Amino acid sequence: MSKQTRLEIIRDFETQIVYARTAFPIGAKGLRLKDGVITPGREELQQQMALFGPAVKVGDPAHISYVQIKDDHIRFEINGGPVHRKKWYQHIQIQGAHGGGPIGPSSDPQNNPHGSFVDVCFDHHVPELTAQQVRDLLAPVLDFHARSKQEAYLDTVPPKVKEAIQNHRVLVGMNQEMVVYAKGKAPKKVRERDGETEYEEWIYGEPPQDVDFVRFTGDEVVRVETMKVGGEKVVRTEKEVVLDQPDKQAREQQQERPANAPSLRRPGEDSEDVPRPANGPANTRPAPPMSDPSPTGNPGPGEITPSGR
Repeated sequence: MSKQTRLEIIRDFETQIVYARTAFPIGAKGLRLKDGVITPGREELQQQMALFGPAVKVGDPAHISYVQIKDDHIRFEINGGPVHRKKWYQHIQIQGAHGGGPIGPSSDPQNNPHGSFVDVCFDHHVPELTAQQVRDLLAPVLDFHARSKQEAYLDTVPPKVKEAIQNHRVLVGMNQEMVVYAKGKAPKKVRERDGETEYEEWIYGEPPQDVDFVRFTGDEVVRVETMKVGGEKVVRTEKEVVLDQPDKQAREQQQERPANAPSLRRPGEDSEDVPRPANGPANTRPAPPMSDPSPTGNPGPGEITPSGR
C-alpha cells in the first residue's frame, strides 16, 4: 500500500462513529478478521466477555479511535483501544537543575478499561485498497450504514427474529438481549428452581392486561407463558428459533461478501470463490478452510429480585 493511500485510509476512518455487528471484548486480544471470518470462535469469545467484559456489545455505537497499518494487517482500535495512548505533552521530559535526573511522566503503558480492536489480516502484505473496499472488509464486525442502535442490531439477527422483535413478540430460543429489544427491560424478575434446574423469569405486564412470563435457562428462552385478560393461559415451550448454527453462518457470511471485495492474497494465490479487485489476476489455489464466526453472548441487563411469582 502506498504512502498516499495509507494517509487517505487513516484520515477516512479515524474518529468515525459506527455501530458494532459483533461484540468486542475488553483487553489486549481483540478480534481478528480474515476472509470474512471472525476469530476467536464463539466459545472463546464468550469466555473473554465473561472474564474481561464487553468493550462494545452488538448494536452499540463504536468509536474508531486509531488506525494503524502494519505489514500484513490493518488495526482499527475501538473506544480508545486496549492501551491508553499518551498525549503529546506526556512525552516531554525536563532535565533537573544541578545534575538532577529527568523529570517526566512514566513510560509504562496503562491498560484501557474500555477499549478493544479488530485486526483486518492479509496473507503477506496489505494491498492497495479504497475506503469503500475497507468498509466491505469490515462489514462482518462494523456497520457503517445504520442510522440507529436498533437498526444496527436488527441487521445482525435472523429474519424470523427480526420480525418478532419488530412485532414485540418473544420466541422460544431467543437470548436475553433479543428479548430486551422486543419487549424492553423487564419491570420484574424472579429466580427460582425447578428440581435441579435454576431458571430466571422476566415478567411483563400487570392485570387487567395480558401478563407474559418469559423463562430463561442460562441465556436462552425456554418457556413463554401468557395469562390472557379473560383467564386463558397460553404456554409455549417448543423451540421456535435456533441461534447456534455457526457453520451455516460462516457459509452465508462468505457468500454475502461483495463481488468486488479486494483480494487478501497475492496475485496467483486466490481461489475461484474468493472475491478479488477489479481487473485482478485469475485465481489458481483453493482458499484455506474457514473457522467458525463468533456469535456473541449477551448478559441480561437489570437487577434480579429473588422472589416468587
